[in-house]
Amino acid sequence: MGIATDIILLVVAAFFCGLLMQRLGQPLILGYIAAGIFLGPHTGGLTVSEIHEIELLAEIGIALLLFALGLEFSLKDLKPVKMVALVGTPIQMALTVGLGSGIGHLMGLDWKSSLWLGALVSLSSTMVILKTLMNQGWLGTLSSKVMIGMLIVQDLAVVPMMIILPQLNHPAVGLPALGFAALKAGGFITGMVLLGMRLLPRLMSHIAKLGSRELFLLAITAIGLGVGYLTYLAGLSFAFGAFVAGMVLSESDYGHQALSDIIPLRDLFGLLFFSSVGMLFDPSFLFSHIGEVIFLVVTVCIGKGLIFALVSRVFNYRNVIPLAVGLGLFQIGEFSFVLARVGLSTGSIGNDLYALVLTAAILSMILTPLISGQTAKIYALKQRWFRHEILETSNISDHGYRGHVVIAGGGKVGFQIAQILKRLHVPFIIIELDHRRFEQAKGSGMSVVYGDARQEIVLEAAEIKTASLLILTIPSLAVTRSAIVQSKRLNGELAIVARIPGPDYFNEMKDLGVSAVVLPEFEASLEMTRQSLLHLKIPPTEVQRHTDKFRQELYAALFDSNDSYRILSQLRGAEQQFDLQWIRLSQESKMTSRSIGESEIRKTTGVSIVGVVRDGQLKPNPDAKFVLMAEDLIAVIGSEADRKAFLLMAASPA
Repeated sequence: MGIATDIILLVVAAFFCGLLMQRLGQPLILGYIAAGIFLGPHTGGLTVSEIHEIELLAEIGIALLLFALGLEFSLKDLKPVKMVALVGTPIQMALTVGLGSGIGHLMGLDWKSSLWLGALVSLSSTMVILKTLMNQGWLGTLSSKVMIGMLIVQDLAVVPMMIILPQLNHPAVGLPALGFAALKAGGFITGMVLLGMRLLPRLMSHIAKLGSRELFLLAITAIGLGVGYLTYLAGLSFAFGAFVAGMVLSESDYGHQALSDIIPLRDLFGLLFFSSVGMLFDPSFLFSHIGEVIFLVVTVCIGKGLIFALVSRVFNYRNVIPLAVGLGLFQIGEFSFVLARVGLSTGSIGNDLYALVLTAAILSMILTPLISGQTAKIYALKQRWFRHEILETSNISDHGYRGHVVIAGGGKVGFQIAQILKRLHVPFIIIELDHRRFEQAKGSGMSVVYGDARQEIVLEAAEIKTASLLILTIPSLAVTRSAIVQSKRLNGELAIVARIPGPDYFNEMKDLGVSAVVLPEFEASLEMTRQSLLHLKIPPTEVQRHTDKFRQELYAALFDSNDSYRILSQLRGAEQQFDLQWIRLSQESKMTSRSIGESEIRKTTGVSIVGVVRDGQLKPNPDAKFVLMAEDLIAVIGSEADRKAFLLMAASPA
């Protein structure tokens, strides 16, 4: 079957290797590379026969990767961190290119290969970082936004680097050729923007109206690859054209749908690309050049991490952010493979340098989750060693706090709690690690401490020792656990309300001394149940009784020894025995046009009327002189037998 057999082998091997990497907490692309190594020519055993054809198909994978990058690109993503992303990233890349060139010189490479090495190690891995941030629960923090902003600019820088670096092969004619290539690229982008903004939205609108999902997918694929082929015919990069097409298409109304549809195709051809990268990996090269590989990995990881930390610090990011950025972006990225393949195909770099960079990149990707995961521990050590460091705070009273509330997490949930406490004049302090949210709370006049709620110095700044209540709104369970332990150590009498992902953690929270827990998904399901049952015309009292009972059964398992909760459960049981019920009075009822006293309702049935809704207005606690009218909605409270007696009386004709 030829290449068909090779593709089948690659897909099956990539599936099992990807499954293994998922279990190990590693990015799937490492599984794809491992599949290529396993089926490559350097490992023996089962081998792909048509490697060259796989490499040609991998070119489509590169184009689709950049096409999807263009579809995802938006200046809005860079807005919160635009200065460090748009200005800091070029500085970082220039410094890292210099670092890589110096390393290449120490390793005995010529100036051109050293420059290529610097360019290759200047890029970090978007896929690895996103996976790592998701696993650690750091997505949405300011440090993650700084990282993602810088990664977006790095990914965009791949395109001009693919045009510029091959020109180093002919230094004498390189500058004119580079200038001509830049003119062509500029003209192409201008033409695509002017023509594409008008033509592509109309074309996509027409195709979308046809209602065929397959035709829509075919259209966006044809646009991405077709425009890429036009740029190839014009003497520019195939991948560059695909990127520009994606960027233009992203501004249309169909950009999100196009990205959603192209992702499976991108991932499939991306599998072929990363597998083809793995096929060029030679384990014997690793063992024979182990010293060079370790030297490159260590020097790049340390040097690049320090550069990232320095750049973020220069752009006025403080506390944990420089450390998080440095420990997150030190690796060599997947777009380095794309750039290295260009260098290999144009004869700009040799197989040895390619294999060296490939090996170092794979090792650095594997190290990323392990090293990035130490951010909190290293930051905690830094805080202990430098206790004189002044934390960033705002609106903290000089007179001190006592009996106040500490809210760990000033996101949507924490900010809402803070607003209610503010209206009730209850003193509180927010602890927030996201600088944007810190500024939001600061601008609202709230007392706020910038920092990690797990750190003793931060908790002390929030005066946790004299607080009466700690509210943990942080979704990360690991952060919640650590914050509870530290807070209880500083204030053993502190009451704690914590957010947890599910009831499986009830016993653990009870052992940690948590006073109350909230399950966001459970509460959301109850509210959806309420709304659904109301639409099904089930009486509101019945809806409330059943949902309250369901909540009681769940939470009582945690707080069965809590006196307050037991009392609350008993009150709810009494409420179910003496339930409030709404009854609409008919025109024919003998109560109509008579006062409550004249009908002797309390004496006859035993219920009490606690409210009447008339013409959309609630009349609470009506007295004996209040006259009931037809279509009144009457709220009565009493035992079930009393309410049945009232229902019979209300239904009796005059």
